[in-house]
Amino acid sequence: MSETPEPRLSMDDFECDLDELESAEDFLNYFGVAVDPAVVHVNRLHILQRFHDYLSKLEQEPDDAPARFALYAELLRNAYQDFVDSDARTEKVFRVFHMNEPPHAEISLNDLMNQLPPKSSPATEPGAS
Repeated sequence: MSETPEPRLSMDDFECDLDELESAEDFLNYFGVAVDPAVVHVNRLHILQRFHDYLSKLEQEPDDAPARFALYAELLRNAYQDFVDSDARTEKVFRVFHMNEPPHAEISLNDLMNQLPPKSSPATEPGAS
């Protein structure tokens, strides 16, 4: 597996290379992303998940391997940078970070007012004459 793709990398070669990548370090090295090892050590799974999230938002990917390689490299660089500029707790990539958040609910004043029992008129109150 090469560190950077050959200029005439085919889609088959590119997909084969991707299948061989196992760790965040493998991906970062393959796509030539310069990293601080301490950031990767703490955030490796978060970086890979964010990369996956970015890929899943793509409507269409380039048909040729060099263009796809460049796109993937950019998305992986962005995913890594997210954790250089922030941290896992702030980025909340995984569902576990959302589990203890207080639920957010909005209720309009009109909805609350409609839930109140109707006011009784003075003529219908007991003891009124």
